[in-house]
Amino acid sequence: MICALASAVCFGTATVLQAAATRAAEPSTGAGAGSGVDAALLLRAVRQWRYVVGLALDGLGFVFQIVALRSVPIYAVGAALAASLAVTAVVAARVLKVRLSGTEWGAVAVVCAGLAMLALSAGAEGDDAGPASLRWWLLGVAAAVLAAGALGGRLPGRARALVLGLGAGCGFGAVEVAVRLIDDPFDLTNPALYALLLGGGAAFLLLTSALSRGSVTTATAGMVIGETIGPAVVGVAWLGDQSRAGLGWLTIAGFAVAVAGALALARFGEAPGTAPAPVREGQGQG
Repeated sequence: MICALASAVCFGTATVLQAAATRAAEPSTGAGAGSGVDAALLLRAVRQWRYVVGLALDGLGFVFQIVALRSVPIYAVGAALAASLAVTAVVAARVLKVRLSGTEWGAVAVVCAGLAMLALSAGAEGDDAGPASLRWWLLGVAAAVLAAGALGGRLPGRARALVLGLGAGCGFGAVEVAVRLIDDPFDLTNPALYALLLGGGAAFLLLTSALSRGSVTTATAGMVIGETIGPAVVGVAWLGDQSRAGLGWLTIAGFAVAVAGALALARFGEAPGTAPAPVREGQGQG
């Protein structure tokens, strides 16, 4: 759980840096403005130091995530990752001087309470391998994430943000499950390895596009749902994840409380305070 929380801290801090860089890299005019998924946007964003530092934090967070996923149930790690929104909110309040409402501070406290409940009730990770077909289904989900990006780019407004965010969440969820299904990272015959690479890459592309256009609150809410509920169900149903004896009710309550608190903080899926001030043409980057 300590590693899961460390991962949330890394991801939450990276969100503030990456979203600010993504906004600055978004073209105000031209073919790339306002489109759905824009791969060139990612290339423009990585030229900025904030995005690069964010990527480094993402890499460190992923290492913590792997350790956590090999030690505690997927549902506990997923809830902790959703709690990265609480980290983003707190970092934004301190670093970007964003004013949090009393309700939002309450949501941060709710997330912490939910995680504490999970820490008390979560058992060890399951040791079941799941059915052999699970790895192929996981690869199919990762490929569907790419299809969701193509579809989302053609949808209007809020529907586009929801599809991109939900697709990104499913991609990150596929990564969570894939980590549990990979015993040898050099086994090139394991479909879970390709699901991890494809799902993670596609999810990152969709999330980058979702952060820069449309309703960020809607996109982030979709991402939280996609990366928590599905993987949690897979872990319990097929991989043997359980709670401590007699504390199943506390596990369910903690998971629900943590995810609900994260959804209440969904607007912090982007760097707070950057959206109201659009980047003007000719304004410096970096």
